[in-house]
Amino acid sequence: MARGAVVRVRQGPAWRQGLPQSGAARLQGLRAVLQADGHQLILEEIPDWNTVELIVNGETVFRCNINELDFGGDGKLDPLCEEARKAVLNAY
Repeated sequence: MARGAVVRVRQGPAWRQGLPQSGAARLQGLRAVLQADGHQLILEEIPDWNTVELIVNGETVFRCNINELDFGGDGKLDPLCEEARKAVLNAY
């Protein structure tokens, strides 16, 4: 897939330190990596706990536990962000 895809980023609430919280800070690096490739992101909240899904052209191309993403940062050193980036680039 060429750069500039529309990517739906579906995120569920996350447990952090025993409390339910928004996982938005965990998505900072993932969002930065995808936007750097020129992708347009559509953020969507879902009820599935600890879940992040990337959907391109109606197909789920990447899924992970939100707690496994690095907190904050630009995502360049997070191996999961690189895996997600490649999944979006290889989507059809």
